[in-house]
Amino acid sequence: MSPLTPAQRWAALLALALGGFAIGLTEFVAMGLLPDIARSLLPESYARSTSEALAHAGWMISMYALGVVIGAPLFAALTARLPRKRILLGLLAVFIVGTAASAAAPTFGLVLAARFVAALPHGAYFGAAGLVAASIMGPGSHGKGFAVALGGLTVANVVGVPVITHIGQSAGWRLAYLIIAVIFALTLVAVLATVPSIAAHPGGSARSELRAFRTPQVWLVAATASIGFGGFFAIDSYIAPVTTHVAGLPASTVPWVLVAIGLGMTVGNAAGGWASDRNLRRSILAGFCVFIASMVAFALLAHSAAGLYTGAFLVGAASLFLGPATQSRLIQVAPGAQMMGAAVNQSAMNIANSLGALLGGVVIAGGLGYVAPSWVGVGLGLLGFALAGVSYTLEISGSRTAASKPLPEPANR
Repeated sequence: MSPLTPAQRWAALLALALGGFAIGLTEFVAMGLLPDIARSLLPESYARSTSEALAHAGWMISMYALGVVIGAPLFAALTARLPRKRILLGLLAVFIVGTAASAAAPTFGLVLAARFVAALPHGAYFGAAGLVAASIMGPGSHGKGFAVALGGLTVANVVGVPVITHIGQSAGWRLAYLIIAVIFALTLVAVLATVPSIAAHPGGSARSELRAFRTPQVWLVAATASIGFGGFFAIDSYIAPVTTHVAGLPASTVPWVLVAIGLGMTVGNAAGGWASDRNLRRSILAGFCVFIASMVAFALLAHSAAGLYTGAFLVGAASLFLGPATQSRLIQVAPGAQMMGAAVNQSAMNIANSLGALLGGVVIAGGLGYVAPSWVGVGLGLLGFALAGVSYTLEISGSRTAASKPLPEPANR
């Protein structure tokens, strides 16, 4: 890669972040438009039972999550030999097709299929974009590189999702997805024009990428993210009833609480990228401690308006502080499979999404109240912290064992 001027560097980083912004839109806008989608695609079910239709339409969210989980390792393996820029352009093309098909598909079944296709490149994009951003920013910038890619997603939660949701509610949910497809197309043009050509990882192949799964540490770190981050989604999935039933605020304030979470995510993501490049182990272990404390604070403070906004900001900040750190940790434990390590983190996040929402729903259905998912989150955070501790303990133990082995005797001449 030839040297870039500061202007060229920032243009390339902004193009990569724009992709994260579009991904944030395509992933999260469905949650606000679910009633409109159910009314449009499932009219008979919606007329019979609104709750039944909404539950059925919720498969759109689940199908997207499934696509991320499957697509992340699949694309990481298939693109191992390709130059990074070519990977990004190919992934963005799939995003355009899948999102445009989501807007145009005439039946609910075809919309589900389109959402699955649109999700397939999700994890691989963040992996490739993070690695490209790290290369642009220079050595020792893995954490900051992934923070750039994730930064677009956090900004989407603050600004983009509320705006696109409003457009979808006013002019139709299909227009919302069409606008998102256009943003993906603009990203493709921006990446083509600004991102420098970066060669594939030396010796990269599908076999070398898949070999990462033979490493116990990869599974352990992925489990840390899948379980530990479940705490955030246990809280975020039920933020609306906490706002209205616990804090006693009108439903119109729910978007502003989501903005508080998004602002926290933006701040935490930037701080996490900076911190993980300086001391990755400390960022993960201390980050989990702060994350757990933030969820305790949310559970205790959410009964008042000021406490709810404060707790929402803290949970968003503490959770995304860990984002770049776990991404860097997965690459660290899979040195010969950078794309796989980077992509698997996104699969883990979507497993965390499903796990947190499921367990949060279980305690609510059990009559424990809308704050109960916060305590579920605390438990999941503690498990994540424990798994991170086990991971580092095994790593230290393995290093000591390797260091204590005697050197082989020199061959006799």
